[in-house]
Amino acid sequence: MTALAPSSTSPERSAVRGWLAVVAVTIGVFALMTSELLPVGLLTPVGSALKVSEGTAGLMVTVPGLVAAFSAPLVTVATGRIDRRIVLAVLVGMVGAANLASAFTSEFAVVLAARFLIGISVGGFWSLAGGIALRLVPERQVAMATAVIFGGVDTASVLGVPLGTLVGDLSGWRVAFAVVGGLGLLSLVLMAALMPNVAPERTIRFGDLPRVLRGNATVRVGIAMTFLVVTGHFTAYTFVRPLLLDDGVEHSMISALLLAFGVAGISGNFIAGALIGRRLRQTALGIAVVIPAAMLLLTLNGVGVVTAAAILVLWGLGYGAVSVTFQTWILKAAPDDTEAASSLYVSMFNLSIALGALFGGLAVDHAGTGSVLWIGGGLTVLAVLLLTARPAGPEAAKTTP
Repeated sequence: MTALAPSSTSPERSAVRGWLAVVAVTIGVFALMTSELLPVGLLTPVGSALKVSEGTAGLMVTVPGLVAAFSAPLVTVATGRIDRRIVLAVLVGMVGAANLASAFTSEFAVVLAARFLIGISVGGFWSLAGGIALRLVPERQVAMATAVIFGGVDTASVLGVPLGTLVGDLSGWRVAFAVVGGLGLLSLVLMAALMPNVAPERTIRFGDLPRVLRGNATVRVGIAMTFLVVTGHFTAYTFVRPLLLDDGVEHSMISALLLAFGVAGISGNFIAGALIGRRLRQTALGIAVVIPAAMLLLTLNGVGVVTAAAILVLWGLGYGAVSVTFQTWILKAAPDDTEAASSLYVSMFNLSIALGALFGGLAVDHAGTGSVLWIGGGLTVLAVLLLTARPAGPEAAKTTP
């Protein structure tokens, strides 16, 4: 992620206005990440309305994830001399317009084009937002403001999908897309009104990326772990709605079950946050065990609503811990190259979302819906082998100068 060098906050700058700007950025992060993952809970109605299979509908997750993987470093470097306020506002405005376009179209090709634009926005915005708090609030409040901004990522990941699904179930999938689009445009207005001009001070170079990956084994482990766990998760979770329907869960209960997943995910985020300071590697191992365990349990036939809820709570606890744990692993592994290492992490995270949705879609179309649980669980379990094969954690990492 781009890091802006710390600068002293002028005494006259209003802390209240700074925090309002932080809120605007956080709403933007939430809108973007919810946009990327929204189709997860709406695959069946969108596919039915636009006359495509559920596997093909999964491309709505694959396309933005794949594009975001490449746009994260590209946007960061390409906009190196442009006011960050302008860049962030354009990116979040783009995602608002793209969601509105999806809400009103009757062509799946138009939806995919809109998802392409969302991918550019997600990758660029997420990469730039990491350092923006340094320029918005007093220095003593930077850590908290940064946590709030990244809370938008976690909240979108664990609550955006169930809330979007609920809106879609109550009012139709088009309304769900329109609501998220409106949220993006609201964030654009708030940024324009509340954010100060944020001139760029420092950005990563393309040459930094291969150097960090090549010279730091612990970063490589973190990137590989991200690939296995996130790809495994989205291979199955992208199709959680048809999986639950196959288990006999009623349509009307899907949004409630996904909400249970989301609440458990927020709990998992805070539990991991309390553990990673002293037990980072053990927390990562726990994630790599809990997620496939939940997938295995969901393979049981006719689990019922109550059992499905318990399984999704377990799954949510595991996935909710992913972002804070893996991000911390990467930052501790490369304390002198946080910008380049974080950009690699953002790219791999989004690429893994895309690949998971793609693998899952192929599996659903050719081997049946239940196959995604075995594939996703198998990929995630490989992270256990990766972590046990390399006992040293980020605390022992040596960054190549």
